Amino acid sequence: MVLLVIASVVAVGLIVERAWTLRRLVILPPAVQAAVEQCRTLQDIELVERVCRQQPSPLSRLLLLASEHRDWPRDENADSLQTQARHEVVRMERGLVVLEIVVGIAPLLGLVGTIHGLITLFGDMGKAGLGNNTEMARGVAIALNTALGGLLTAIPALIAWSSLSKKVENLAVEMELVCDEFLRRVYRTARDAGSKESRTP
Repeated sequence: MVLLVIASVVAVGLIVERAWTLRRLVILPPAVQAAVEQCRTLQDIELVERVCRQQPSPLSRLLLLASEHRDWPRDENADSLQTQARHEVVRMERGLVVLEIVVGIAPLLGLVGTIHGLITLFGDMGKAGLGNNTEMARGVAIALNTALGGLLTAIPALIAWSSLSKKVENLAVEMELVCDEFLRRVYRTARDAGSKESRTP
């Protein structure tokens, strides 16, 4: 039962920490997205960089990387960005593996507690004689409480794990869309600037 309490505390702590960390405002700051949407010139790209430095986030780090590599061919920049994006997603998923372990192990801990309780109960009854049915029923009920505790720990943890995993997936897709749009605007800006220079006598 002590192990179940520890698992419950760990699960609650991880759920609260991940829910706070994975807020949309933290991962995808509105100011950063607005700067990307308004990006049309070299000065706008520099503005995006300033906003990203002022509001650090997974999205900000990706956009800064893309901007730093804007002299690279677009495909190479996109590959570098994809690699860094995977790293950011791994950071966002930190702790979810532990939550998944709690989901799997909590019912097993409850089952172990129940079996141990029943073994102890029947062992004591064997030593003292058959006893009465009331005592036996009470002992079985106490033993089954650990199984119930395991399920009550695992079910909320499973719901939270599924919800947070889906949230990470959705945030990763949104980050990818913003980064793709930023790359498109960056290279279009560079292409337009090159066209103007070629037309200048």
